[in-house]
Amino acid sequence: MIKSYKGMEAKKTTSSSPLPAGGYVAKIINAKVESYSWGEVLVVALDIAEGEYKDFFKTQYDANTNEDKKWKGTFRLTVPDENSQYFESNKRMFNNFIYALEDSNVGYHYDCDEKNLKGKLFGVLYRNKEFETSNGDCLWTTECAGSTDVSSIRSGDFRLPKDKPLKNKSQTDQNDFTAIGDGDDLPF
Repeated sequence: MIKSYKGMEAKKTTSSSPLPAGGYVAKIINAKVESYSWGEVLVVALDIAEGEYKDFFKTQYDANTNEDKKWKGTFRLTVPDENSQYFESNKRMFNNFIYALEDSNVGYHYDCDEKNLKGKLFGVLYRNKEFETSNGDCLWTTECAGSTDVSSIRSGDFRLPKDKPLKNKSQTDQNDFTAIGDGDDLPF
């Protein structure tokens, strides 16, 4: 017999589908800077502002009944550091983000204060990304991998970043099944 536990109840688990890969007009909900030993990251919380997937992340967040739920719509940008070996690529991505903000919000000029980003619109580019679960399964989701101006999203004049498959998969070939009997001698 299974032992009862604290909080045992019949409760449906919510499962959500990822936002499809594509370009979207997004609105910044909040922004903060996180510091690490190797540098800083600007974390932009966003939601989809227009179209079929409007309010996608808010709807997903509100439907989540877990106590430790987190906002899933984020765009993470490494703040360029001249001492980093990745300075040029980080600078290119960050400068493109600044362009997307300034071009998409008439009269706005980036002032290096993340608190002033709330409410601003910009274009986001979501790509497919493969990940490995704790039990070794390889699955796909999407991630925000780039930014652009809102007018490019609305006109469809953008190019999606390439899909990002896992480089080193630990999963064995899925066709390596152990043959079992007719059903009478199952291994459990």
